[in-house]
Amino acid sequence: MPADPLTAVPRPPATSTANPPVLTGAEAVVRSLELLGVDDVFGLPGGAILPAYDALMGAHTLNHVLVRHEQGAGHAAEGYAAASGRVGVAIATSGPGATNLVTAIADAHMDSVPMVAITGQVFSSLMGTDAFQEADIVGITMPVTKHSFLVKRPEDIPRALAQAFEIAKTGRPGPVLVDITKDAQQNEAPFIWPPKFDLPGYRPVTKAHGKQIQAAASLIAQAKKPVLYVGGGVIRGKAAEQLRTFAETTGAPVVTTLMARGAFPDSHEQHLGMPGMHGSVPAVLALQESDVLVSLGARFDDRVTGKAALFAPDAKVIHVDIDPAEIGKIREAEVPIVGDVREVLVDLDTAYRSTVAGERPDFAEWWQYLKGLRDQYPLGYTEPTDGLLAPQHIISRIGELTGPEGVYVAGVGQHQMWSAQFIKYERPNSWLNSGGAGTMGYSVPAAMGAKVAQPDRPVWAIDGDGCFQMTNQELATCVLNEIPIKVAIINNSSLGMVRQWQTLFYDGRYSHTDLNTGHDSKRIPDFVKLADAYGCLAIRVEREDEIDDAIRLALETNDRPVVIDFVVSSDAMVWPMVPQGVSNSYIQYARDHSPAFDEEA
Repeated sequence: MPADPLTAVPRPPATSTANPPVLTGAEAVVRSLELLGVDDVFGLPGGAILPAYDALMGAHTLNHVLVRHEQGAGHAAEGYAAASGRVGVAIATSGPGATNLVTAIADAHMDSVPMVAITGQVFSSLMGTDAFQEADIVGITMPVTKHSFLVKRPEDIPRALAQAFEIAKTGRPGPVLVDITKDAQQNEAPFIWPPKFDLPGYRPVTKAHGKQIQAAASLIAQAKKPVLYVGGGVIRGKAAEQLRTFAETTGAPVVTTLMARGAFPDSHEQHLGMPGMHGSVPAVLALQESDVLVSLGARFDDRVTGKAALFAPDAKVIHVDIDPAEIGKIREAEVPIVGDVREVLVDLDTAYRSTVAGERPDFAEWWQYLKGLRDQYPLGYTEPTDGLLAPQHIISRIGELTGPEGVYVAGVGQHQMWSAQFIKYERPNSWLNSGGAGTMGYSVPAAMGAKVAQPDRPVWAIDGDGCFQMTNQELATCVLNEIPIKVAIINNSSLGMVRQWQTLFYDGRYSHTDLNTGHDSKRIPDFVKLADAYGCLAIRVEREDEIDDAIRLALETNDRPVVIDFVVSSDAMVWPMVPQGVSNSYIQYARDHSPAFDEEA
């Protein structure tokens, strides 16, 4: 993808205010998107958005991907944005079309994904009358968007869309909704570009205060046991290079959260892995026992902290975030820094070098302890005893055979955790998942969007049999639009993570978690037959000696999607595990249950 998409392809020229063309509002939607640099949009037409779809027939550069469900459009826009760093765009009609986007919008809000959702609305004269397919989508989405616009006049469309893109991609990225009435789409107005606008009260701070930078540098220089706690904001802020520079300057250990996998190379000697409920032991205990915690674009969520009051009890906190609302929300920071993490890291590196004056603090004792944990508690798993495949082995082989240039998109549950643990990530934007909302059904449409954004990279949707059944209809979209994603169904015939909790905390009472998808001849549905019906290359793998050949065949097939049904053990567990609601220091549970722990420890 060229560095500047606005100059990559010929686009309609900006208009003159002296003699602007008169366009319908629908034509203004299309023209505005093109002038904003949009190449691809995902959507599904309906009555209230029909004028805009008619105008799409005259688009110069827009590629529209017709999805099979509006939720798929939303997740595809998310995947597109997360893989490319550009704003994703989803389009839907009013009422149920718009409400079907809400899950994806909420998902994007939780994970700070830049996305613009455009929805049709009933005629402005009918609003509030319970008209056919009317829903107050602005009101519905207000809690889960950065902003929501209602547009009732055609002349306001260019400005609303320009504002939406500005809000979505600046500051802390996130979703913005633009709801446009049908009469605004049908009526005409002069089209003036670029539109002039101001956003009162919206002034994201990007440059941090110098005194705070110096205070942070001094605190890190005095530390004996520092840790860089890296969150997804480093990826959204395109700060991976600056992170690596600063980490190597300080020599401090680095942990990357579920949303930050790939922000710092797994192969780097300073990387301890992923922290949290299913994090590596060195990463979990490094945070817990640190004396200075440098949080970079992370939000201290409960899956990382465990019981927040007991998290890193002896640590002084430096919290860097572009969203001031995050600082102090969960954990008080001794040094709060509001700013763009990319700029902050550059300034912090300079200030730290000046503070230590070439004499970097000695963290040898700290590293000796952490390396001991890494050696004592390596990531591992137990081979199944039921004759079925080990999902951890399958996911490891997908990562090893595909390599770091691939894009890996997970659903939610056990397979998500195994994908975060057992694939080695060396670059940002290579790992996509629904971290905050935990949305089942995310993987297939998000992988579709990622492949549209990154057509030259192999894109894997690593999904569970439960998640896959929620949005697999987008395989039809992939086939018809020649989007050759690879889908690995980790088929344990159950809602795996729920089943794991039932095993551990509900005495094995498996209430409504058996899906009957993989372990016997009934197979409802049969995923191979289903994928074949959609026009995909479909493979079932039930023996270990078939795993590598199936993965290689998927990687070699680029004329259509590939779906592999990996039949795995339902008894496989995600380890290590810190139970919910306790201190991260409480790892006895994981010691008792995880093969990664020495039983005598």
